Amino acid sequence: MPLSKRRMLFRSLRLSLRFIVPLAAALAILAYAVVPLVDRLYLRWSVRDIDIRVDLIASTLQEPLTDLLQQGNRSKINALFSRVLRDERLFAIGYCTGGGSMPYRTQTFPKELDCATPGLSADKPGIMLKLPEGLVHVAARSMAAEGLPSGTLILVHDMRFFERRSTDTKKYIMLLFVVLGIVISLITVFVAHLSWRGWMEGVRAMLRGEGILRPFSRSRNSELEPLVGDLRNLLRSLDEERRYADDATIWWNPDTLRGLLRKQLTGDQVLVVSNREPYIHVQGKTGIEVRRPASGLVTAVEPVMRACSGTWIAHGGGSADREVADQHSRLPVPPGHPEYTLRRIWLTQEEEAGYYYGFANEGLWPLCHIAHVRPVFRNSDWEHYVTVNQRFADAVAEEARKDDPVVLVQDYHFALLPSMIRKLLPRATLITFWHIPWPNPESFGICPWREELLQGMLGSTILGFHTRFHCKNFLETVDRYLETRIEHESSTISHGSMLTLVESYPISIQWPPPWQQTQPTVEECRDWVRRTMHLERDCLVGLGVDRLDYTKGILERLRAVERLFELYPDLIGRFQFIQIAAPSRSVLEDYQALDSRVRSLTEQINKRFSRGSYQPVCLKVEHHEPEEINRYYRAADVCMVTSLHDGMNLVAKEYVASRDDERGVLVLSQFTGAAHELHEALIVNPYHIEQTAEALFQALTMSEFEQRERMRSMRGLVRDFNVYRWAGRMLIDAARIRQREKLSVRIGRSV
Repeated sequence: MPLSKRRMLFRSLRLSLRFIVPLAAALAILAYAVVPLVDRLYLRWSVRDIDIRVDLIASTLQEPLTDLLQQGNRSKINALFSRVLRDERLFAIGYCTGGGSMPYRTQTFPKELDCATPGLSADKPGIMLKLPEGLVHVAARSMAAEGLPSGTLILVHDMRFFERRSTDTKKYIMLLFVVLGIVISLITVFVAHLSWRGWMEGVRAMLRGEGILRPFSRSRNSELEPLVGDLRNLLRSLDEERRYADDATIWWNPDTLRGLLRKQLTGDQVLVVSNREPYIHVQGKTGIEVRRPASGLVTAVEPVMRACSGTWIAHGGGSADREVADQHSRLPVPPGHPEYTLRRIWLTQEEEAGYYYGFANEGLWPLCHIAHVRPVFRNSDWEHYVTVNQRFADAVAEEARKDDPVVLVQDYHFALLPSMIRKLLPRATLITFWHIPWPNPESFGICPWREELLQGMLGSTILGFHTRFHCKNFLETVDRYLETRIEHESSTISHGSMLTLVESYPISIQWPPPWQQTQPTVEECRDWVRRTMHLERDCLVGLGVDRLDYTKGILERLRAVERLFELYPDLIGRFQFIQIAAPSRSVLEDYQALDSRVRSLTEQINKRFSRGSYQPVCLKVEHHEPEEINRYYRAADVCMVTSLHDGMNLVAKEYVASRDDERGVLVLSQFTGAAHELHEALIVNPYHIEQTAEALFQALTMSEFEQRERMRSMRGLVRDFNVYRWAGRMLIDAARIRQREKLSVRIGRSV
């Protein structure tokens, strides 16, 4: 080997060791410090989880235990405790009377414990004790019953699983640090060698998401491209694991979201932009009335704004909207309990007709839904769409207190808005969420302004869809019509100097529902519906709740009801279907035609199967407040969601959330985003009328046990994956990107 090459090799080895040795020492010290910290954190999380389980077990046992205590039935109380002990972590149960004695206890109850155990209190979290059996968690909860002296339920959880998992965790952490040390060493050495050729430029490109090897893609370093791809895959896998870990440990609620804003975004301003406003003021018979629009978007986003206390910018279309807004078109909402600001944008009738009814709802809506209605595109509508998008962009700039707010752009009305805001506020973090499906590239190619729409959307920092399938369609559409660089492994698009993350964020609803504590009982709701509909007490009730829109499959649903009566005539008089259809876009011909066809089909079914005062279908084409719809949900034996093409459809999740009695059956279209999550629903193809009719019959004849098992599973999913998680996931991703961009700016200044 020539001397020059040996010197070069020796120099490279010396440079590598200069970085690797200190790094290895630092990682060893860090591992030694991290392992005990992780041990303590895991213990804290485990104890918090056990405390939550204690509250759940105590509330579950409250009613049956107090009944048995009043009876004084010792054998049944012991049997009840034995059934509860089937939980593998629950070790023992005891019940203390007010006098301090323990008349009821399981055979496994430790003799070292009694009602006077030091540190044990019903109004405090549980305590950890080391017993001969091992480490245990002991907690007390009060049990109050009418006619009985107050008592205390003692729950003992076996914590030996924590010791086992702690040992495994230590092994995994040490292995992680070894792997991390190897990966970081390779990356560090690689970056050190790049420094000979201007490594700062490479780092800045990497932070922009352009790839660390892009400046040298035509040089001899191109053979390292496969390594970079593997690293990107590894980082994405680690990110996915982190997200799943967060979901397992974080209970998403308004307080969690507020804490996230303070911690991750340091209290940064949050702005929401949507066409539909959360509160509409109209002139009523007795004065100005406040209404909540029938909109899944409002249902999902409004609880988020209550938690964030930001500003919501929307079109003010109510007949009394101007009267209640101030001189700057702002007003605090919700009425009576303001928690955020609503900024209204005023449009002329021509602008609303062109931007909203024209381009958005005669063009983009049918284009994206592929529901057998041809999209219509006009130059005049496009011009109004551009004008209105620019007006909203100007309003965002006016409402921004700083030059880097977090802006959540909602839905297909504002495809151009992200790039417009980007020009006015280059440092803003823009999260665009597309609430409807995204079509395949061939279908989207129908739009004459496809490139302009895509370029507008790529002004977003994050672009969210309901499902991975919609993300895939969008990436393929951009690949077909724009000159961009798409990284499928990281799901990012580089367009000009912008990098856009395309990710799926399944939307959900508020949990628990806002009227959870004030809603009437299920029986009261059933009595109210049967009394209102003049039904017999044993009459079964089916329900559909939608906007009057051709994508919702209302005609197909009614045909399935008609087919049900044809196949099972004994249900005539014993089943009524209630269809609530909020009027929507009634100035458009397609919607007028749908209204006429729905009414005609309803009359046809009622004419065929009515008996005296009994009407098999009740059609309610009118606005209903959410609280009233919730009463219908709670009264319905079955809820039908038969969309022909839908983004998510929150009606399905609202019905599940309303059924705290764990009864009722959901019949759900396979063409909704909700069908990818609520697997325990009866999934149907709404185009197949007989299949839908059979599923409806199955729902009406389903046993209580099966209803309870299906509903319990779906309620658990809707509870854990609620709207706060939806917003939190997007904001966490936005915070990570903001930190990366700030680091990029600092590096740029130092060069």
